[in-house]
Amino acid sequence: MIEVTRLNGKKLVINADLIETMEATPDTVITLTGGNKYVVVESTQELIRKVAEYKKFCHPLFREGEIPKE
Repeated sequence: MIEVTRLNGKKLVINADLIETMEATPDTVITLTGGNKYVVVESTQELIRKVAEYKKFCHPLFREGEIPKE
């Protein structure tokens, strides 16, 4: 889960695993796999960083930036 800020300043927590696309139009629009769209103040680069941090937190093998070997 990542926290984002709507244009009205209210905080929203979304499931990062459900993000399908992010667009800068110039506001950032997050589209989830279910079709819901959210317009937020964070840039796409900031959201990518938040998602990467979330993934590292959830998946111990990626905490050190390592890629697991098969």
